[in-house]
Amino acid sequence: MVDTTPVARAPAAADPGPLRPPWSARALIATGLLVAAVAVTWLTFWWIGLSPASLAAGLDDTARLLRRMWPPDLPGAGDVAGMVAETLLIAVAGTGLAALASVPLAFTAARTHRGPRWLRPAARVAVVLTRAVPTLAFAILFVRIFGLGPPAGALAVAVHSVGMIAKLLADVVEEADPVPAEAARACGAGEVQVAVSTVLPRVFPALTGIVLHRLDINIRASAVLGVVGAGGIGVALQTALGSLNYHRAAGIICVIVVLVLLLELLSVAVRRRTVRHPVRHGTIRRRAVRRRSRAGRSAGDSTGTAALPAGRAPHDVGWDRGRVLRVAGAVATGMVFLVSLWSLNPDPARLSGAWPNLRSVLTGMWPPAFSGHLLMAVLESLLMALGAAAAGAACGLVLALLTAVTTTPWRPLSAVVRVLLVVVRGVPDLVYALLFVAALGLGPFAGFLALWISSTALAAKFFADSLEQLDPLPHEALTSVGARRWQAFAAGIWPQFVPSFTGNGLFVADLALRESVVLGIAGAGGVGYLMQESIATLRYDTTAAIVIAIAVVVYAIETLARVARRHLL
Repeated sequence: MVDTTPVARAPAAADPGPLRPPWSARALIATGLLVAAVAVTWLTFWWIGLSPASLAAGLDDTARLLRRMWPPDLPGAGDVAGMVAETLLIAVAGTGLAALASVPLAFTAARTHRGPRWLRPAARVAVVLTRAVPTLAFAILFVRIFGLGPPAGALAVAVHSVGMIAKLLADVVEEADPVPAEAARACGAGEVQVAVSTVLPRVFPALTGIVLHRLDINIRASAVLGVVGAGGIGVALQTALGSLNYHRAAGIICVIVVLVLLLELLSVAVRRRTVRHPVRHGTIRRRAVRRRSRAGRSAGDSTGTAALPAGRAPHDVGWDRGRVLRVAGAVATGMVFLVSLWSLNPDPARLSGAWPNLRSVLTGMWPPAFSGHLLMAVLESLLMALGAAAAGAACGLVLALLTAVTTTPWRPLSAVVRVLLVVVRGVPDLVYALLFVAALGLGPFAGFLALWISSTALAAKFFADSLEQLDPLPHEALTSVGARRWQAFAAGIWPQFVPSFTGNGLFVADLALRESVVLGIAGAGGVGYLMQESIATLRYDTTAAIVIAIAVVVYAIETLARVARRHLL
């Protein structure tokens, strides 16, 4: 018999409403960041004395310099080949060394690390320090220790890249499936065995993509390392600018731009062929297994998939064309890396002679010598970076609206703007700084303009990619009922785009801050000149204070960006 007595029900809970209401913490964070960006931009303009009149005069001086540089005087084919080859070898050697060192560092810095407790904090400190100090700053230091030439440049690329690769790889390791690792530990495997046998194979595709992306960045960095004597094509550029041979400088800049653009296209093609999407690849693999399993059962084949080890598909057994190509690519990559190391001419006598220099540098760094002049230089770099990033984000948003397929008013215009942005991004920031210093003189005005241009191009790329990934249905629904273009954008696209706009804007500010540190080397304001001067005068205590200040500021910006993205995205 069924009991029909009414059951006492708890009072209905109040409707909690949407999980993220429009004017919640997200809206407050976005509004606060916007107000802060406007305030910092105004403070930057006041600090460097930027006004419409000074900007117009500066652009006029820059135009006169560009006219003096035309036509470009291209170096001879042999000279170009030698400089380009040295630049590429520096980038390959540094990236390879960084990849080898970053794998154990990433596993140690990850939250899943089960080894001694003191190793993880030490690894995270190493990751933060090496990531915070720019490549060119390391190059200045290593030139003092190891002398002029490509070895100092390759070590600078390697040390900075260790922090960048290890940071990204540690995130991938933390997100990996923990079940295989726990099973291996339950069988008595050590931490090294667990990492090599269960975790590394799963994160290897991601590691490949990270290293290829880092190689692309390092080639751009290697192109200007010669400015401080660390080898590569930058040596010729610095020589040409120092001797006021602007025609030759323009030719070298053209070579750098073409080199960077060609390698960017090559990097994109290689990543598409080597880095497979894990979800799509797993789906295809499972479908193939099911099809072959059904075919084997229907044909009564006793050698079907049941005879294979668990998790192995029939096409995984043996050496098919794809596996042969992957192994051949890995062998070729190893050979290129060894050749790049050998080409650096690691002289044992020179390396042994560097130990006294290294000892004097390390002992001279303690205690760090902070001063008011140093903190003002750091503040100048910070203002230049944040002001240029804010102005670049505003200009980049306009260019992104012209570039993105979903918002462009005219498709041919989108293609032209995309090509222009690729060319602008192909010129390193330091090259822009050198040109503006030659045209406008020393000071933060030149550094701000250089960062403004690079931040605009970078922000436009990020924003255009984000706009094309948004849901187009709200925009299409509004346009179908007669809404104007700006109305459809304001109501259908902008609310979706705000989180990506904020997150990518903070990322651009982070990159601009790193670059602002080294622009002072070219005389474009900031703390870079002070760092180069402290090393030249053997004031290593000041160098240590500069490195610590840079690391603290960069880490603070990274933390702010991470917290904002967590609440907005």
